[in-house]
Order: sequence, then C-alpha cells, then structure tokens
Amino acid sequence: MAVTDLPILSMLRGRMQWHQERQRMLAENVSNSDTPGFRPSDLKEPDLRTAAAQTSGVTLVRSDAAHFGGSGGGGDGRFASARDGKFDVRPAGNAVSLEDQMMKVAQNQMDYQAATALYSRSLNLLKTALGKR
Repeated sequence: MAVTDLPILSMLRGRMQWHQERQRMLAENVSNSDTPGFRPSDLKEPDLRTAAAQTSGVTLVRSDAAHFGGSGGGGDGRFASARDGKFDVRPAGNAVSLEDQMMKVAQNQMDYQAATALYSRSLNLLKTALGKR
C-alpha cells in the first residue's frame, strides 16, 4: 500500500482538487462579469463521509435503532456544478455580483490553504513515525 493511498491523504487530495476546480469556476464568473446574459455557477461541496467510505471500503452500519443512518451517496466522483437561483440581474441580463464572487474566492483560498497545511502535516507525521525526519 502506497502512502498516497491512505484514506486521510486521498480525502485531502480530493478536497484540494475540488478547491482548484472551484477557483477555476469562480475566476470564470469574475471574468464574465460584463457578459450579457451570463449566470454565475459554483461547485457543490463534496460529501467527505461518502468519499471516506468509498476510499477505505468501510461502510456505516446501523447497529441500533437510535443511531442515525449513513448518507448513501453515489456518483462517479466528479464534482457537481450548482447553480444558485438567487441572482440580482442587471438590465443586460448578467447576474454576476463581483462582491459575492470575491468573498467566495477568498473563502476558497483560505480553505485550500488549510487543506494543504493538513496534508503536509500528515506527511510529516508519517515521516516522523518512520524515522525519516
């Protein structure tokens, strides 16, 4: 088993890929802020519990009636696009709010930096455990 196949590392890697794709989509929204008829789009946040169960081969089992059931996901692992129907549309038909997009870009950047920090710290922890530090 390769180190990169560990569930926590694969989840963090998937999360970083999602943030990269979301950054691309947000940049597209900003670049089309003056395009007539353009509607902004965003990515749905991935369900990490489902991703963890798929990568590790472990599924949730309800052993008591009082327990909550696991969320059954599915999908091909690609990121789904989400279109929010709440737009302030300008007379030209454009619905991009630069303020909203820039707030999303800043939040996405902070979340990406947190994921990369967790990923590098997890790798350093494994190196320390192996005595390679």
